Amino acid sequence: MADAKVIPFDDDRSRGGGKVPTRRRVATRRKNDPAAVREVTAMPAQQDGAPGVERAEPGPSPEPKSKPKPRPEPKPGAAPEPRGGGGLERRVAGGLAFLRRRLTGEYEVDDFGYDEELTDQVLMSLLRPFYEKYFRVEVKGIENIPADGGALIVANHSGTLPLDGLMMQVAVHDNHPQGRHLRLLAADLVFMLPVVNELARKAGHTLACAEDAERLLERGELVGVMPEGFKGIGKPFSERYKLQRFGRGGFVSTALRTGTPIVPCSIVGAEEIYPMIGNAKTLARVLGFPYFPITPTFPWLGPLGALPLPTKWTIQFGEPIPTDGYPPEAAEDPMLMFNLTDQVREQIQHTLYKLLVQRRSVFF
Repeated sequence: MADAKVIPFDDDRSRGGGKVPTRRRVATRRKNDPAAVREVTAMPAQQDGAPGVERAEPGPSPEPKSKPKPRPEPKPGAAPEPRGGGGLERRVAGGLAFLRRRLTGEYEVDDFGYDEELTDQVLMSLLRPFYEKYFRVEVKGIENIPADGGALIVANHSGTLPLDGLMMQVAVHDNHPQGRHLRLLAADLVFMLPVVNELARKAGHTLACAEDAERLLERGELVGVMPEGFKGIGKPFSERYKLQRFGRGGFVSTALRTGTPIVPCSIVGAEEIYPMIGNAKTLARVLGFPYFPITPTFPWLGPLGALPLPTKWTIQFGEPIPTDGYPPEAAEDPMLMFNLTDQVREQIQHTLYKLLVQRRSVFF
């Protein structure tokens, strides 16, 4: 065999000096089995004047010294990564294709201004480091969010700045098995601020009004609402994790009209990112803000004081409350809306207390 490599073992000779057949192992390289080996018995050429003859004997195949590690299976829906460092090339090519579509206008925006491609490729990528590394968000009860169809997610609101809504949006997108997008209902102040207005529209947020919420729910979208509004996000630190009034139950009326379930959501950790110890009301009126926060670091440390504290977050989605069993006229029943609003509020508050008891530390 042309490509055979002979590895001789020690010769076993008799005491009388006569030669005996020498057992040799010949390692042959096969196309489909590179580790295959076979044993042969080599006959000396000097015996009886006959040429050397090799007689093949089957032998066990030795185990390889180290088994090759299996390649990790790609995640469902993910494109296979090319070999030879092609992952970087693929990402660069994808980025260039994204830029080309943005420059040529080959992308879709719905009638609310939502840009799904920009949200997935850019906005989520910017928020994800805060979600994973800075706040280290732990998500519970993601299975309570429906796999398809409309649903109204109702959450508590806190933190001086509305970072809790953004983290909830990332939590749904990155943890839900279907990768669903959460469309947040925001206050009108958000859409009055330059730059913030455009980014909010691109991320799928819309004005907190019943008409927009109903249109989204009827399309089968996930809609997020925080009924506490500025009363919750701007409350002093001494009232942390105490839910404020949930308005007049407008979100319940919207859920009843569309027959969509209500999913309560409790967020722990956002209250401590900006401990609000004071409110400069005069300055807030001058600037047109509902409040102007004073924290232990802001405005004393300037821009550095605007950096949130790296608290540990937990977001828990509770069991959905169905509304499709009520008649259409139930949305006009004030007593029913009051009872459902109180039920959602109590469920969120109870879960907040439970999570606070389980929490080891604000930062760990």
